[in-house]
Amino acid sequence: MTSVTTMSAALPAEHRVQLMQLAREASFAAGTRLFEEGRHADRFWIVRTGSVALDLRVPGRRPAVIESLGHGELVGWSWHFPPHLWQLGGEALTPVRAWEFDAGAVLEKCAADPEFGRAIAVWVGLVVTQRLHAARVRLLDLYAPYGSGGLA
Repeated sequence: MTSVTTMSAALPAEHRVQLMQLAREASFAAGTRLFEEGRHADRFWIVRTGSVALDLRVPGRRPAVIESLGHGELVGWSWHFPPHLWQLGGEALTPVRAWEFDAGAVLEKCAADPEFGRAIAVWVGLVVTQRLHAARVRLLDLYAPYGSGGLA
């Protein structure tokens, strides 16, 4: 999926290079839980291959999948905002290869370099905005009398 919120589209080249200096490779088998709703958010990922489901706990049932993320997409934004707790859970739907980032190291870099910090904040803000909009459309499809239709 190509989106204005992928790292390559949202961050200027110089900031991508700076961010990637903090990356490490990570791999997850299908079915692996990357994070759990309500726990401390201390890292995030950018998917290289595979897909990750974002899900929400539902008492007495399996977690409800809210969204699936793929190549180039940011997995996790809760690390950027206090109280730094995961708002959703995340599970590898398929085998996943990703770039993993230590949130503390990225936040330290943001504090030390305000231009970099602003670029990261705008990127994460775009991701949150896009996902909230997508959730709104899904809710309209489920609960509005005439579906989501066109957005005016």
